[in-house]
Amino acid sequence: MPHPDSLPAPIHVVQLTDAHLFADPAGSLLGLRTRDSLRHVIAQVRREQPRIDLLLCTGDLSQDASVASYQAFRALTAEFGAPSRWLPGNHDEARVMAEVAPEQTQAVTDIGAWRIVMLDSAVVGATHGLLADQQLATLDAALAGAGERHCLVCCHHQPVDIGCAWIAPIGLRNADVLLQRLLRYPQVKALLWGHVHQEWDEVRDGLRLLATPSTCIQFAARSEEFKVSEEQPGYRWLRLHADGRLETGVERALDFEVKLDFDSPGY
Repeated sequence: MPHPDSLPAPIHVVQLTDAHLFADPAGSLLGLRTRDSLRHVIAQVRREQPRIDLLLCTGDLSQDASVASYQAFRALTAEFGAPSRWLPGNHDEARVMAEVAPEQTQAVTDIGAWRIVMLDSAVVGATHGLLADQQLATLDAALAGAGERHCLVCCHHQPVDIGCAWIAPIGLRNADVLLQRLLRYPQVKALLWGHVHQEWDEVRDGLRLLATPSTCIQFAARSEEFKVSEEQPGYRWLRLHADGRLETGVERALDFEVKLDFDSPGY
């Protein structure tokens, strides 16, 4: 095996998730203006991540699925100057996303020694997730055709129990089907998602399982009923190495003051 120092530089990836933008620039959740918090997260990314090879945006980019909200998200993230890939969450409308940013919504991206697979787990009119047969077929084809590339798979809904009782019913309903498929392919190194508005990082059967804070409000970890925390919004960075190693961490916009108004419209 080559020494790590002799391998190509790792792929620098940033994940943004659950921005919940509105058509109205002043749109807010629990009094938190979601465009303001996203701007602060983007500023934090720019301070900390001078190189970005790929931006992954894992759903609920919009709260109202409006053209204007997706245009705003595209404009705000364009300042990174990096290619991006989007997938829909339960608040999104995949058709509108594809109209606004067709180049961002492709399912499979090869970059360096890695293949990135973006899956649509959204169910029209529902909060929970499900990977339809077409999405599973896309996944099968992407993994079978990956060759020697290492794979990172992304979706919106959580595929495992994260210890929040209230959020368990709105996770991925056919998670077992997904996980069984991924474990058949040792080149799949990690599964990355959003939806839960909090950090998660564990390894099961050699597969890294990762969730990331929202760029707006945060859900309290280990909560039985719906509960938000006053942690700052954040993002995840990843380093995808040519030998299949993955380094990752979560950073938060520490200069953003979280002031929640529980009498205002919520999530």
